[in-house]
Amino acid sequence: MRLFSQQRRFSDLTEQELIALAISNEEDDARIFRNYADLLREEYPGTAKVFEGMAAEEDEHRQSLIDLHVERFGKTIPLIRREHVAGAYTRRPVWVMQTLGVERMREEAADMERSAERFYRAAAERTRDAATRRLLGDLAAAEAGHQDTAHALAQEHLDPDTRESEDFTARRRFILTWVQPGLAGLMDGSVSTLAPIFATAFATQDTWTTFLVGLAASVGAGISMGFTEAASDDGALSGRGSPIKRGVASGVMTTLGGLGHALPYLIPDFWTATSIAVVVVFIELWAIAWIQNRFMETPFFRAAFQVVLGGALVFAAGVLIGSG
Repeated sequence: MRLFSQQRRFSDLTEQELIALAISNEEDDARIFRNYADLLREEYPGTAKVFEGMAAEEDEHRQSLIDLHVERFGKTIPLIRREHVAGAYTRRPVWVMQTLGVERMREEAADMERSAERFYRAAAERTRDAATRRLLGDLAAAEAGHQDTAHALAQEHLDPDTRESEDFTARRRFILTWVQPGLAGLMDGSVSTLAPIFATAFATQDTWTTFLVGLAASVGAGISMGFTEAASDDGALSGRGSPIKRGVASGVMTTLGGLGHALPYLIPDFWTATSIAVVVVFIELWAIAWIQNRFMETPFFRAAFQVVLGGALVFAAGVLIGSG
């Protein structure tokens, strides 16, 4: 409720408080850009230089705002930050952004500048005081200028060769961190659970029992694969990225791979459930072949032959064991 909120409405801020808020905003954004630069410096030096340049621009604007405040209100600047103002635009924590790729960080930086510009322009439209309106308009123009500066810095530091090298590094990290462990998990979940699920199905012809076995096999395999992937390599030497991310990718995809052909056994009719499960298995195996071709550059027909043949053998083993 607004009556009990400790936040101030933007329209209630004085001109001095608006300048103080702008100063803290510029300081926060400069710190975020420098954090981005530190995170990217080793693998993406060109983009790191862009963020360093943007941070320097924020410092210049902050200093000009400080000079303005000293001239008009004195040296004591009120402590006011975004979280003190209702409806103020927020920034994502750096520990959230560092889990994402370099391209996402570039997009986030551009969005930071756009959101700041929109916020100041909207505030200027709602302000009746002419001096405050002029101040907010100047801040909006400054944020728009930051976008131009970012573009100019990108052209300076991200020449085609540098950009191509960084894009290759980003793609390689994405494949090593997410695609490779996820693909391994999907293959394990889709193929290794075929035998126990279909053996149970043909041995009991009880769809509920088959579903429970499939659920247990899928979840158990997912937990096992996730912990194994996370514990096998911390990524420091291999460059495969965070072990937690790889473990999540492997564990989740393993579970989904098994559940795909276990869920049809929620259907009471045995042969209907089995027919759907077989179709799902076919789709899973071809999806694995497509992922191998798309991301791992494995020739499609070779990948399809390997995956389909392996899956068919495991499927046949499960059916024969269950029927016997």
